[in-house]
Amino acid sequence: MTLPDTSLATTSLVTDIAGSPTLPAGSAGTIEAVCVVSQLRPDPGSVGTTGIDKRPVDGPVPVAELGMYGDVQADRKHHGGADQAVYALDAAESAHWAEVLGREVPAGSLGENLHVGGFAVDDLELGARVRVGTALLEVTAPRTPCATFARWIGRDDFRAMYHERGRTGVYFRVLRPGAIRAGDAMVVDETPGHGITVAGVYRGARDRDQARRLADWSRSSGIALHRELQRRVERLAPAAA
Repeated sequence: MTLPDTSLATTSLVTDIAGSPTLPAGSAGTIEAVCVVSQLRPDPGSVGTTGIDKRPVDGPVPVAELGMYGDVQADRKHHGGADQAVYALDAAESAHWAEVLGREVPAGSLGENLHVGGFAVDDLELGARVRVGTALLEVTAPRTPCATFARWIGRDDFRAMYHERGRTGVYFRVLRPGAIRAGDAMVVDETPGHGITVAGVYRGARDRDQARRLADWSRSSGIALHRELQRRVERLAPAAA
């Protein structure tokens, strides 16, 4: 994945260093659906197949270092791994795209594992920790739309549309394995306080000051940056890397 910059607009109680909203500790939403791969689908991309077809499942779903039980990634060069173990999407974004596309966008159809209601996940700070079910997750990066994503939706321009919207959802690493089910709360356990949100990271591909701040935070906290963010820091602020 790559992490480009975009624009966005939303509301919350606190703002980040760029004036965008952040979710403070104690903020909570609800898991409306837990989604895993229904079946691998043929895809004309380089891998030849995709695991983007995710659908809700019943009951508690175990989650561990590499993701949700029963979920798979076809293109493991760009998807999956410990820093992209779980992908969460704000349910409000599905509603937005349903209106734009003029059709239903049910839970899982944008590739998410966790379909979250009442909780603007893009406004989480990078490195925030959230409790979900019996698991503890840590925010690592925004999701970046790929060509497979556009093909799955069936519109050549959807990747650009999703990029422009800038509310692309959140990748998490799993700090404490557990189980998650629909109806569980997602609660912000703690935030790092650096003021850089997931949405801010997505739009900050050319922001040298942000890159330096991320490097400083990573070094002082001991929390490793997502590999693409580390590459960004090395590109924009090599002295801080």
